[in-house]
Amino acid sequence: MEEDSGVTSHTEGLNGVFHECKETEELTNGHSNHKPVMNGLTPGHSVKEHANGSSLLKSLPISALKQNGLLRSLAAGGEQPKTEEESAEVEQAREEWEALESIQPVVSEESSPTPLISFNEALQHFQTTDLGEVLKNIQPTIRRTGLAAITHFLFGPPRLHRELLEERDLVFAIAQCSLDNSQAVHMRVLQTIYKRLTGSKQDCPRFGTHWENVGFQGMDPATDLRGTGFLGLMHTLYLVMDPETLPLARDIYKLSQHPTQNFPFCVMSINMTRIALHALREESLSKECNRRQQVVGVLNEFYVATFLHLYQLWKSQQKTISDSGFVLKEVELFAKKNPKQMLRRLDVFLRERRAGGAPRASPDPTAQQPSPYLGERGARSEGTRGKEMHFTGVCELTPDMEGEARLI
Repeated sequence: MEEDSGVTSHTEGLNGVFHECKETEELTNGHSNHKPVMNGLTPGHSVKEHANGSSLLKSLPISALKQNGLLRSLAAGGEQPKTEEESAEVEQAREEWEALESIQPVVSEESSPTPLISFNEALQHFQTTDLGEVLKNIQPTIRRTGLAAITHFLFGPPRLHRELLEERDLVFAIAQCSLDNSQAVHMRVLQTIYKRLTGSKQDCPRFGTHWENVGFQGMDPATDLRGTGFLGLMHTLYLVMDPETLPLARDIYKLSQHPTQNFPFCVMSINMTRIALHALREESLSKECNRRQQVVGVLNEFYVATFLHLYQLWKSQQKTISDSGFVLKEVELFAKKNPKQMLRRLDVFLRERRAGGAPRASPDPTAQQPSPYLGERGARSEGTRGKEMHFTGVCELTPDMEGEARLI
C-alpha cells in the first residue's frame, strides 16, 4: 500500500505542486522516506521525467533553495546583487578588454634588419676590448737565429717604428680572435658582408647553405677562418664597405659566379688576408708602414691590391678552380716581393676608375706605363716597373709548389 501511494504522490508531483509541498515538509522535518531532491532532480528518475523541471524549481520554497547554491542562483534569475569581490573582478576584466582593443601592432627590434657596420666601427670594437690574453699568443715577427738573423739585420727590410708596434700587435690579436655568436659586432660584420655582396636588405640566418652563395665552404662561415681569425672577415668588410673598393668587390664577386671560372669568393678573400699577414710578419710592409705612420691602413690596401692582382690574373688568363694552388702561390710570391708596386697599381686602378676611365684588367707589361696620377713616385720607378710587374705564367711554376699554396 505504501508503494502504491508513493507512486501516486510522485505522479501528482509531476502534474502540480501537491507532492512538492508534501515532500518539502518531509525534508523540513527530516523524516521523509522519499529520496532527497538534488539540484532539482530526484535520483533514479530520467531526464525525460523532469522535462517540466523549471516549474518544479519555481514551486520550491526559499528554505529548500537555500540548501543548494546552483538552485539559489537559478531561482534568483540574475537579479541578486553581485558581491563586492565579484564586481571588482568583472570591472577589472572589462578594463583589460578595453585596453586590449586600443593596442596597436608594433614591429619589434628583432624583426627589423640589422644595421650595416663600417670597418672603423668594427675596428673600434677591438680597440676597446681587452685582448690581453690573446696578445700573449701572437707572433708578430719571424724569429731568426744565427746567420739568418745577421743577414736579415744587414740586408733585410727596416724594422717597424716603435710607436707602431701596438697597432701591429692589435692586427695579429684580431687574427687570433674567432667568430663569436654572442658578440653583436661580430654578427653585424657577417650580415653586412652578406648584404653588400648579394644586395639583400633582410638579415639571413646564422647557419645555412646561403653562405655558400657568397663563397664560404659550408653552412657556418666560422669554419673557414682558420689561419686568419676574425681579421679575414674584417678585410672582407673593408672591401665591401669602402665606396672606392665596393665596385671592385662586386666585379670579383661576379667573376666568382662565372660558369667555368667560378671560385669561392669569401674563401679566396681569406687567402688574401693570409698573404697580407705573412707579408706583415716578414716585415715586407714595414717600410711603407713607417712612411705612412700607420699599420692597419697599409695592410688593408695591401690586401685589396693582392685581391686585385689575383682577379686580373684569374680573369685575363682564364683560370679555373683547378689552377688555384698555382695562382695563389704566384700571387703570394709576387706580392711579398713587390709590396710597393702592388700598392701603386691599386692606386692607379682606383684613380682611373674615379676618373671614369676603364681600368686596365690584365697585369701584362703594357699596363705598367707611368700614370699621370702618380706624380714623382711614378716617374722615379719608370725604368723598373715594366720588368717587376711581369708575371710568370702559372703553368711554368714547378710542380712541387702546388701543395704549398691552396685554398684554405
